[in-house]
Formats: sequence, C-alpha cells, structure tokens
Amino acid sequence: MMLSADEWDIVRLSLKVSLAAVLTTLPFAFALGWLLARGRFPGKLLLDAAVHLPLVLPPVVIGWLLLLAFGPAGPVGGLLERWLGFTVMFRWTGAAIAAGIMALPLMVRAIRLSIEAVDHRIEDAARTLGASPAYCFWTILLPLSLPGVATAFILGFARSIGEFGATITFVSNIPGETRTLSIAIYSALQIPGADAAVWRLALISIGLSLGALLISEALSRRLRSGRSGHVL
Repeated sequence: MMLSADEWDIVRLSLKVSLAAVLTTLPFAFALGWLLARGRFPGKLLLDAAVHLPLVLPPVVIGWLLLLAFGPAGPVGGLLERWLGFTVMFRWTGAAIAAGIMALPLMVRAIRLSIEAVDHRIEDAARTLGASPAYCFWTILLPLSLPGVATAFILGFARSIGEFGATITFVSNIPGETRTLSIAIYSALQIPGADAAVWRLALISIGLSLGALLISEALSRRLRSGRSGHVL
C-alpha cells in the first residue's frame, strides 16, 4: 500500500497529536484514578461522573466547551494570549487537548482499577516498618499499578487516533495542522473518486487502533493474572 506525501504527513500528524495528548493527560489521569480509588471525600460520586462525562456527551459539545474555554475571550485562552502570546486555536496543540479530554475517562478507569487491585496490606506493612507515604507510593503503589498505567496509555492512544467530533469543532480541519486521520477520512469522503485514499487512510487507522487494543488486552490479562496470583 503506497501512501502519498500528504497522506504520510497526515499519519505523522495523527501520531504526534495522539502521543502529545496521552503524555499530557497521563499525570492527570493517574491523579484522578488514585483519588477515585483511594480518596474518601464528599462529592466523590460527582467527580466520578464528571470524569466520565466525555464518554456520554456528544463530542461536538466537548469541542464547543473547549472553544469557550480556550477562545480569545475564554478564561484559559485569554490568559494564554495575554501572558504567553500563545494560542491553541486552530493548532495541533488544540487537537491534542481535545483528544486528551476525550481519552481521559478510559485512562482514569484503567488506572483506577489497577490501583484498586493493589493490596492495602502491603503498604500498611511498609508503614509499620517506618516507610513514609512517599516511599510507599514510589516503591509499592506505582510499580504494582504500572500494568494499568500502560493499559491507560495504550487505550488513550487508540482513542486519540480515532478522535473526530471534538477536534473538528474546536480546531477545525486545517491541512498540515489539525487534519488528523479521522478528519482526513471525512474530507476524502466528500470528494468524488477519492475512494482509494479513503481505503488507505481507513486501513491505517484500523491497523493502529487494532494493534493498540491487542496490546491493551494483553496487558489487562497480565494484570488480572497478577491479581489472581497475589490473591492465591
């Protein structure tokens, strides 16, 4: 399968946007996953629902909310322009923000399940021996939850590759800047006789997503196996 130079650019841009989205979102996803797994506080149910909201809201609503927040008159966009002379509107960075927000629920869920699978008694035993909470985190909780973190990374990447609605609403469809794989497929569908390009881009999208899901499933099985072994 031969790709044109423009199609290779689309693939490279999609990989760049997806990797940036996942790497930026991962620390927030871990913090939220830890908070939902271990936290005991009022409003936890509301926070849980808010985190999962992108799963059920129409993506165009997420894109519109991002426009309000990151536009020139928005609370975040205004600050970025005044203080840093920087904007994410109609830029690939904006596409990464949209993809990251849409991937956040899947990433938080994977990390939360992984943290919940870590036996409290291991950390409790370490603390009775004088270990600090920070030491327990870096040497017990984080290593034991790494399979979930890896799963979150891969699921987030796969979700970002397929992101469309929020991205096109927020940063539009600009060749070389915000035209990712899914948007390029949509654009090609509007052109008579561009079936071959649609097929090529769709096959690449399917291959990337399928590979990511297979790796994610393998990691999930390893996590379940490790949990069963630990219980035994």
